[in-house]
Amino acid sequence: MRLLLQNRFTFFLTLAAGGVFLLGTAYLGAAELPNFADLVEQNAPSIVEISTTRSVGSRSPVADQELEDLLRRLNPGQEPDLDIEGIPEMRQRGAVGSGFVISEDGYVITNNHVVAGADEIQVHLNDRRVFDAEVIGLDEPSDLALLKIGAGDLPFVEFGDSDILRVGDWVLAIGSPFGLEFSAAAGIVSAQGRSVPGRSSYNYMSFIQTDVAINQGNSGGPLFNLDGEVVGINSQILSSTGGSNGISFSIPSNVALNVVTQLRENGRVERGLLGVRMREVDYALAEIFGMERPRGAFVDEVQPESPAAISGIRNEDIILDFNDHEIEYYTDLPFYVGQYRPGTKAEVLIFRDGELITRTVELGSSPTNIVATVSPEPARDRGNPLGFKVNELSVETKQVTGLSGVRIAEIVEGPGREAGLVEGDVIVALNRRDITSTEQFEEIANQLPASGFVPIRIIREGQGTTMALELSP
Repeated sequence: MRLLLQNRFTFFLTLAAGGVFLLGTAYLGAAELPNFADLVEQNAPSIVEISTTRSVGSRSPVADQELEDLLRRLNPGQEPDLDIEGIPEMRQRGAVGSGFVISEDGYVITNNHVVAGADEIQVHLNDRRVFDAEVIGLDEPSDLALLKIGAGDLPFVEFGDSDILRVGDWVLAIGSPFGLEFSAAAGIVSAQGRSVPGRSSYNYMSFIQTDVAINQGNSGGPLFNLDGEVVGINSQILSSTGGSNGISFSIPSNVALNVVTQLRENGRVERGLLGVRMREVDYALAEIFGMERPRGAFVDEVQPESPAAISGIRNEDIILDFNDHEIEYYTDLPFYVGQYRPGTKAEVLIFRDGELITRTVELGSSPTNIVATVSPEPARDRGNPLGFKVNELSVETKQVTGLSGVRIAEIVEGPGREAGLVEGDVIVALNRRDITSTEQFEEIANQLPASGFVPIRIIREGQGTTMALELSP
């Protein structure tokens, strides 16, 4: 009996010792987790909040009629003299986002969608000073904007190399989620090279995916590595509710540096064009064409007289490398092509008939390089009664987001802009009728009444909202 008790006691001590060892190991592991306090303290002075305002019409037919009726009731027998000349223009508070200072003389980076269409932009510094901002340049395909404020001797961030980021690396975001200034959130890089729905019809972006808690208002803020260097600019979230679901996307810092350099030089960004329609190389295509494993971009069609056609690239070629950038997935190709300017000569490695072939291509000019000019008084024909044009959602967009609708591609003066719609908004319903295609949207738009208010439901940054369009003859 004593021996049995002794054995049991020895066994208990062994378990206890093991438990202490395991707890000690866990504690040591926790002690090695990064402390972000110093990083936040060093970089917070460089982070800014962006607020915008836009002008809206100060009168409407409905409001005027209501005012006339009120004056008649107050002054029976007198015809109201409604003179609103001189009434100041009304202003509406617009987007609130984040940004950061990149030079001591006041250059600031934020997202294009934060400031696009704004009449006034204000930059709120960490020391509570507020400055009106000048727009140096906007770039919709990358969703980046470069601003300038009239201040000097400012603290600014340093950029890091986004190409050396690895899945699992720690990162930290600082911004103004929901207008809560200078909030910090940490996480890890959860994926690289993500192609997600953007606000441009041309996908030139390969995002960094993180699990950092990014919410509305974080847009345009920096993503830091553990060395305190900016490796990304927070741009989008993937959410069905508008809040953080642990999937956020950031623009790589190396892309931002290229964009900012061009915006500072001439206020716009120029991207190269290859001129191919492509798709993924799946297992079946790899087997058919004798590849060891699926990789690269399969050329479905070479556009006639395009740079690709001129260089000798053919249909059913598989592009494996573009100018020393390995093409693992087909979405990598437009991203790398977009990093070079028109006229650049690039080496393209292709797989054709079991052989590796190199072609030299001189890049053309992307359609995104064309600066659109908008007439100040656009004609509202039957296809565009609301003052904006729409495009179809891509198959990829529908698969990733689960949305069904159309995207606003261009907006000018009209009911849409007056209601607060912006380019990139996804319209899912108009006048309480679901939208699934551009043809259906046009049909419903042409059946709208000549005047009055109609509802339009949109999705913006993952959040749904309903707005009122005011139609007038």
